Formats: sequence, C-alpha cells, structure tokens
Amino acid sequence: MRRIQLPEPPSPTSRRGTPDIFESGVHTFVRRAVVIGNGFAASENQSIGLVRALGLADKHVLHRVTRPKGGINEWLQWLPVSLHKKIDYIVRMIQGYSQEKKLMPLPSENGVSSGLLAVLEADVKQIVSFARETYEKEGPLLVVACGRDTISTASSIKRLASENVFVIQIQHPRSLLNRFDMVITPKHDYYPLTPEGRKQVPRILRSWITPRDPPDSHVVLTMGALHQVDFSSIRSAAATWHEEFSHFPRPLLVVNIGGPTRNCRYGVDLAKQLAASLLSVLASCGSVRILFSERTPQKVSNIIVKELGNNPKVCICDGQGPDLHMGHLAWADTFVVTADSVSMISEACSTGKPVYVMGVERCRWKFNEFHKSLREMGVVRPFTGSEDISESWSYPPLADTADAAKKVHEALAARGWKLKV
Repeated sequence: MRRIQLPEPPSPTSRRGTPDIFESGVHTFVRRAVVIGNGFAASENQSIGLVRALGLADKHVLHRVTRPKGGINEWLQWLPVSLHKKIDYIVRMIQGYSQEKKLMPLPSENGVSSGLLAVLEADVKQIVSFARETYEKEGPLLVVACGRDTISTASSIKRLASENVFVIQIQHPRSLLNRFDMVITPKHDYYPLTPEGRKQVPRILRSWITPRDPPDSHVVLTMGALHQVDFSSIRSAAATWHEEFSHFPRPLLVVNIGGPTRNCRYGVDLAKQLAASLLSVLASCGSVRILFSERTPQKVSNIIVKELGNNPKVCICDGQGPDLHMGHLAWADTFVVTADSVSMISEACSTGKPVYVMGVERCRWKFNEFHKSLREMGVVRPFTGSEDISESWSYPPLADTADAAKKVHEALAARGWKLKV
C-alpha cells in the first residue's frame, strides 16, 4: 500500500501561503457570500458593509427581492412581498381582460414577461441548489440579508439548506428569530420591550409592533446601522479625493440633510432653523459643504439654497457627477446631520470626528432612544447654532460593523467553520 504523502508544513520564513490543513486545526472554510437585497441603498449598504468587513467583498453575489411599482402598488407596500406580487399579477391580468375582452397572459418584451415576472427576484430554489451542489468543492455559503422584504427569502434558504449555509438577517425580523443563524440589529429595536416603550404602544397593537422576544446568544445588538466606513476606507478615500478637497479652507463643515420619516417628521420649519443655525456658525468655519439625500423634500432644499446658496463659504452639492460621500467623510473636520437618518449618523460617528445632530426634538419612539444613547456616550451633540466649529472634540469611533464581523467569526468557529479570505 502506498504511503499518503502530506504536504510539508511551511517554514516560518516561507512567503508562501499556509495550506489549509495546517491552519489552526481542521476547519470547513467559508469562501463566498450571497447578499439578499431589497433594492434600497441604505439596507443593501449594511449587508455589503458586513461582507466587506468579513473579507469577502470580492466574493459575493447580490440577489434582490423587489416589489412591483406604480399605480395601486404604492398602497400595497405594507403587505408581505409574496402577497403583494400575487395581487399585482391579478390586477394586471384583469387590466388585460378589460382591454382585450379576454383573459390573457402578461405581455412580454424580448421574450421576458413584463410586470410581475420582470421583477428581479432572488430565487430561493436556485440559491439552495447552488449551496448544496458546490458545498463539497467550495464549502458553506454565507447568506447576508437586510430589510423586511428579505426575511422570507433568507429564512427559506436556511430551512432548506441548513447544513450548507450560514444565514445572517440584519435588522429585527420581529418574530421567530431562530429562523436564522444570526440576527444583527440595533439596540433601539428592543426599545418597545422596555417599560417606557410599552407605555407608548396600545395593548391591542403590541403583538404586531413590539419584538416578540428579548435577544438571546445568536442576536447581536449594535448601537447604529452597519455600513462600509472604516479606517481603511477613510484612508483610501482621503488619498482618492485629495485633489478635490485639500484646497478647501479649514475647518471644513459637512452638512448631511435627509428627509422626514414616520418617526421623525419635519418640513420647512426645520429647514429654516437649520439655515439660521448654519448662518450663525459660518464665522468659525473655513468652508461648508451641504448635501441632500434622495429623500430630501424640494421645499426643504429650496430654503437651504435660498438662505445659503450665495454665501462664498458655502458649496451646495447638486448630486451631479461622481459620488463624493466617502470624500466628505474623509476630509470633513466636523459634521452636522439631520436626526432622521440612522445610517448617515452611524457613518459620521465611525470617523471619531465631531458630529452635531439637528432635529432630535422632532423624533419619537425608538429614534429617541437611539439619539439618547449616542448623547450619553458623548458621541454626538445637538446642533444649536451657538457652536464654535473650530473646536475639536473626539470620542471612540463607533465600530458596529467590525464588532458584528467579530461575532460572525465566533459563531462560525463554534460551528467548526472558518472564513477563508
């Protein structure tokens, strides 16, 4: 019988990679990831940020669960996505019948049906088959999903291929948390379970609104939202955007303006307050750059442009040309952010630079809890217009994404799996 010849262990001075068999014991290696998105940049950014922190940025595939758009569909966004699509299909069939006087299939373009069947959909069976068929050669599949519409897809993948996948759901799925290998969600999502939170929820609605269970060991709580901003990305952006930003007079104040939400309502009142406060601090600024998000109402942006657009210290970005977001994070000395966006605030607070928040008093419910926690940690301060922007203060940067990635490493190790970057 021929002897089995194992590879020689690498020498300590060798520059070659270490064979898997000698890397701290025997492991099943996780080498690739699938991201289940919902078509919203804020949600998909969280999943991609986690995948990037795990070292799989170049080894992931994006699948999307998207809803039908237009017409009656705008009123059906609250429905489960599968039911929404069935209703959309029926409506389109009826519309075809009323126009053609007979029941007909959906029209098609270039051989692809429009409407329901044209929606880019994450195919559970396809992903499950892929995970099973490639398991022996490529190892387990990491599945990372974020947002309400991705819950059923991610949980189905876990149920059908539990031995071949590790499924992470970002944001609170509200019920049956054990459908996933890990849930990553902000602490303020558990605010409804606190005595103060329960007082604000009518008893008849508690089963629909509040988290069903307190977190257990497979639930990772973060302070804010996950994202793609860390020291290495900031350093890279600083070099990339050096020519664009290095000539701006310091200190550079970057103002990020979002838009009203259900739990943080505002309009022209906040816009006028923000404009007046910015005019008050201009004397202590070298330069100011103002950015609007896709959610910013026209009436809000109009006021900001009217009050500040002609000031020589102020540059209002029109959204045209390249995305300067990472450049702003890298080169800003101070940030002012409206209170509506957990994502924008989380990214700014990951820099360790001064962050002022505008409009907290207009927030309610768990958003209030989020802002309260940040203030108590000394991470943010309210923006009142009396600040000296040249004053520098700091804090330990938020590192939610890195902390969550560490928890994923630990959970995989407990299962006998290890990331192979």
